[in-house]
Amino acid sequence: MQMSTRSGMSAFAGLFLAATALSVPAFAAGPEPSGTKPCDKGMVWDGKTNKCVPARQGAIPDDGLADYAYLLAQKGRYDEALATLDLMQNPETAEALNYRGYATRKLGRVDEGIAYYERAVALDPDYTLVREYLGEAYLIKGRPDLAKVQLAEIEKHCGTTCEPYGDLAEAIAAGPQG
Repeated sequence: MQMSTRSGMSAFAGLFLAATALSVPAFAAGPEPSGTKPCDKGMVWDGKTNKCVPARQGAIPDDGLADYAYLLAQKGRYDEALATLDLMQNPETAEALNYRGYATRKLGRVDEGIAYYERAVALDPDYTLVREYLGEAYLIKGRPDLAKVQLAEIEKHCGTTCEPYGDLAEAIAAGPQG
């Protein structure tokens, strides 16, 4: 990013410092689990106490487990993300199925990931992030036609300026992924 003025540089520095002070993790796509921090293996982040606690069912609410699993997946800790999702009392939510699909796809189990994404879409057809990831999985499988169907669905729900649309459109334009 190139700034042409000193004030522009100051504004950029101020935004950077504000973002750093908030310690919000940055992800390429999808919701940002605000305040969630990575823990050592076998632990999960408890947003109420702001510390890592032993990973076990009921240790934290399901939405916290889902957020934490997504954080782990974004950091490439896919097996740990799946283990965290296994702790949920209700793993059959669109969000949990999406994150399970993401982790399994990143582990190379693309067909399994697609099955999770399809279940998530069935639960919440308006969930654009799962449609983006489903489209990316279709690209890996060499099916840009199916990825374009997901892109059209994303456009119906949030237009062409939302992040899931832009990310999937870029992936489609880049060509075969498999």
